Amino acid sequence: MSIIYILIPIAILLTSLGIYLFFWAVKTEQFEDLEKQGMSILFDDDQKINTTEDITEQEIDSVKKSSDNQ
Repeated sequence: MSIIYILIPIAILLTSLGIYLFFWAVKTEQFEDLEKQGMSILFDDDQKINTTEDITEQEIDSVKKSSDNQ
């Protein structure tokens, strides 16, 4: 029963640390561009996309068509 006096503060500490790290990641814009890495594997090294704003509708359609054909 005395172990619970140790485990509860550790659980509270780890929970608060996780919440702090989540808000830190949101504040530093870690979740802003989730599609960049996924789209970058679809293009050659000399044609890599820097941001999702660079993706045109034509490129998106061509990727969708090629994925539909497979």
